[in-house]
Amino acid sequence: MKRKWVITLFSLFVLLISLLFFQLLTPTTPSEDETYSYRADYHFTVPDNWKNDPQRPVYFNETYHYYYLYNKDYPDGNGTEWRHATSKDLIHWKDQGIAIPKYKNENGDPWSGSIVVDHENTAGFGEDTFIAIVTQPSANGQQEQYLWYSTNNGQTFKNYQDEPVLPNPGIADFRDPKIIWDETSDKWVLLMAEGSKIGFYKSENLKDWEYTGGFQTDRIGIIECPDLFPLQSNDGSIKWIMGVSANGAAQEKPNTYAYWTGNFNGETFIPDHKKPQWLDYGFDWYGAVTFEDGKSRNKLNHRYALAWMNNWSYANNTPTLAEEFNGQDSIVRKIELKRDKQGGYYLASQPIQELGQQIETTDSYPKIEVDGTKALETVGDVYLLKADISWNQAENIGIRLRESSDENRHLDVGLFAKEGYSYVNREFTNQPDHHHKMLESKAPMDQQQKNAHLKILVDKTSVEVFIDDGKITHSNLFFPLQADQRISLFSEGGKAIFENLEVQKMNAIHD
Repeated sequence: MKRKWVITLFSLFVLLISLLFFQLLTPTTPSEDETYSYRADYHFTVPDNWKNDPQRPVYFNETYHYYYLYNKDYPDGNGTEWRHATSKDLIHWKDQGIAIPKYKNENGDPWSGSIVVDHENTAGFGEDTFIAIVTQPSANGQQEQYLWYSTNNGQTFKNYQDEPVLPNPGIADFRDPKIIWDETSDKWVLLMAEGSKIGFYKSENLKDWEYTGGFQTDRIGIIECPDLFPLQSNDGSIKWIMGVSANGAAQEKPNTYAYWTGNFNGETFIPDHKKPQWLDYGFDWYGAVTFEDGKSRNKLNHRYALAWMNNWSYANNTPTLAEEFNGQDSIVRKIELKRDKQGGYYLASQPIQELGQQIETTDSYPKIEVDGTKALETVGDVYLLKADISWNQAENIGIRLRESSDENRHLDVGLFAKEGYSYVNREFTNQPDHHHKMLESKAPMDQQQKNAHLKILVDKTSVEVFIDDGKITHSNLFFPLQADQRISLFSEGGKAIFENLEVQKMNAIHD
């Protein structure tokens, strides 16, 4: 009997040791490791609670002032207000707190709008006053435009009056005012999202507005967050670009930023073509804003852009909720106007150069031939990956990111040359899209194309892909497990060559 007890105790001891050893070898998931955070390392994230639409940043006193819709009561609702952050380099941001509060008048909470710095005192509040025109739902439930102003460099704003400066003309959707200064007419111009139409208004003092015309969009849903600016192309031509946040599902197009090139005559916009182009083909680049490079003397050479990285289909179902925050922006990108071989114009995007200051280490692979799959020695969860890829007969070429050791979980960035499209596929990740309608973003590519340059930004919960000169981009959220950090190259239907491949590990912008 004693011998049996000894054997039993020994067996239990072996079992306990085995379980401990197995646990040490088993990859931990974020839910098991309380130290793991889904907060992005080098993307802007809301400090707490909720953010959605960005508001166009303005440059003043060598500082970018950025405002965004914020809900301190999330997830219990009660509307948004404008929270303020400042930056010198568009990478590192300092929180400045609430600038435009909610429910301080009878007009409810402030929604999207835009800010200008009134250098010439056209509104009468003083030189360099920050002027915001903001959509608020009035007491009668209509969307109307109200003026707020700041005489302390944009830190806090006061309500100009309880009456709107731009009343609702009797339509359901009347929101997201965007103000620009038109040097040709020496007047302020305001764009409004009016259902499927963009309305144009002009003013001399930011208080009294006159309707001048409209531009009707087609089959891109209810538009939001209009945009208008001129850029000079690489061929010397100056074109006006008008953009909107829109849903192109009816045309099998993205739900991001649609834009047209054309001409603005001071009263309305005349497009080169009726159909829009798209600045991003991913699922999570919405409510985008573009703004001037405050440090550049040539304002027509390029422009900056950023967007809200989320999607209303799953915006309230992300893992960051466990950390009591929900909301991230894309990185700031530089956009330029270019002319294509057919004589048309398009916007090209690239990450801003300042992002390079966050690079910590670089692993380089001069040349790798792939026919099948090949894992890199480099692993990681936050990095910038660059590669030149060429192929001849290969049909599907790409890179698997945040791959699990058993290869069952991964995010794929690829070029489906056989069918003529690039893609980002997040089907094999913990993506909270339970309807399975937004698992793979696609963008057209030339089926005769035999090479491409990829630049891929990977952060804790996001991937942003820039192809060739950036005419095609994909911005998507995804939620990998902490332990999934492998990087693999793949080529199906033939050999592909990966050259000048670099994996640059990135430092975090916050503690």
